[in-house]
Amino acid sequence: MATFGNLSARLTDTFKNLRSKGKLSAADVDGTVREIRRALLEADVALEVVKEFTAKVRERALGDEVNQALNPAQQVVQIVNEELVGILGGEQRRLQFAKNPPTVIMLAGLQGAGKTTLAGKLAKWLKGQGHTPLLVACDLQRPNAVTQLGVVAEQAGVAIYAPEPGNGVGDPVKVAKNGVAEARSKQYDFVIIDTAGRLGVDQELMQQAANIRKAVDPDEVLFVIDALIGQDAVATAKAFQEGVDFTGVVLTKLDGDQRGGAALSVRGTTGKPILFASTGEGLGDFEPFHPDRMASRILDLGDILTLIEQAQQAFDEEEARKVAEKIAKDAFTLDDFLGQMQQLRKAGSLKKMMGMLPGMGKMKDQLENFDEREIVRTEAIIQSMTREERENPKILNGSRRLRIAKGSGATVTDVNQLVQRFEQAAKMMKTVARGGVPQIPGMGPMPGMGHGGKKKQQAKGKGRKQSGNPAKRAQEAAGLAAKQSAAPSGSGFGLGQGGAAAPSEEDMAKLQQMLGKGLR
Repeated sequence: MATFGNLSARLTDTFKNLRSKGKLSAADVDGTVREIRRALLEADVALEVVKEFTAKVRERALGDEVNQALNPAQQVVQIVNEELVGILGGEQRRLQFAKNPPTVIMLAGLQGAGKTTLAGKLAKWLKGQGHTPLLVACDLQRPNAVTQLGVVAEQAGVAIYAPEPGNGVGDPVKVAKNGVAEARSKQYDFVIIDTAGRLGVDQELMQQAANIRKAVDPDEVLFVIDALIGQDAVATAKAFQEGVDFTGVVLTKLDGDQRGGAALSVRGTTGKPILFASTGEGLGDFEPFHPDRMASRILDLGDILTLIEQAQQAFDEEEARKVAEKIAKDAFTLDDFLGQMQQLRKAGSLKKMMGMLPGMGKMKDQLENFDEREIVRTEAIIQSMTREERENPKILNGSRRLRIAKGSGATVTDVNQLVQRFEQAAKMMKTVARGGVPQIPGMGPMPGMGHGGKKKQQAKGKGRKQSGNPAKRAQEAAGLAAKQSAAPSGSGFGLGQGGAAAPSEEDMAKLQQMLGKGLR
């Protein structure tokens, strides 16, 4: 994920300079604070927020908590992390539910911020939480806005109330009131009202939004803002705060944000909490906003908790248990192998998941070149096999492998490599299943992370082998990060209550090798 890319790089470079110092002087602290100030201003964070943030960091960094610390450099990173969490909101703020359904959520913001798509993402997320949302089309001005919301609703698999065609026709206040009544009569427990926007703040826009708010008395008014607009976010947010008085913020386009100023500025200047973040173009690229996790991402400390939650949503526990039993009985087949890869794909973009690992900011280029299509190619090869061949790969002679290669658009060498990787993976997973290893919840036994003398001996060797199993390689990387990041904030700089150390050169080399090879 590119979130806060440049800001993260600048801050991590700043902290590197502190590592070699046993004790920090006032000049060291001032120099560090100066670099942090520059990094924040370059990220387009509002000046008033920058001043307040750096003043707090400087005061604490010159205080006794750093002077008496065994590792003052790590203590400074901890201070910056805590202050970042503070300006991002501190505790996570959840949606406020109505005492009597439906809960009414009104979306407001400028045109182009992504309100309509965001409405679909929020509806899909609520549906996944067991709710029954209804989308209400109140943007009756922007050309084809109603049609777009209809398409989004269909993609999200949720209902829509759109009695007016839009394109300048219809009364948005009346539609909003009738939409809430429709939800109440048909027992939808959430209403999401998509309102009109403008290219800039104007009186007509604010008046219409205020009229809709007065008419439906929403439980939440969410201000949707494009994370790319930087310092302009402050003026826009203040205008909407005065005109509509929103209750929370949703950040869109956070995946493409190289600056990150909006997230840090809006919360710091309006005092309103950030509830959600849109992290991609897909309807599933949407997540609740956790200030502590976002601060960890900014400091390149990883976001293991979000990674685990995504894995838990995608992996079927019952299926994982059956596969574990088959592995233990030496009955793991290529069908099982295929099923595990497909579950891994359901967890989301592997590139994004890898980006949540601690220290991945140092590997931007490798992450960008990460090829997720290799799983698709591997699936094609397995699906070109007969059921008998999948259950017993030992019968794959030369003619069968040639047929499979032609059927999948691959080469015989590709087929040979897949079979070899599968055999190695099955053998390794059997060993792991019997020996017991650390697990990522929902992902079952984690191959490649076993214990014992052989593993330690291999670690010392230069040519340490990487698994050919694509699903296993991704799990190995996640397992390596989990081993180093028991705490939510990770430990890329040696932070954490458990005294976790920074990743070793060997560990980082291993991750780099995994990513450099992609899923091949």
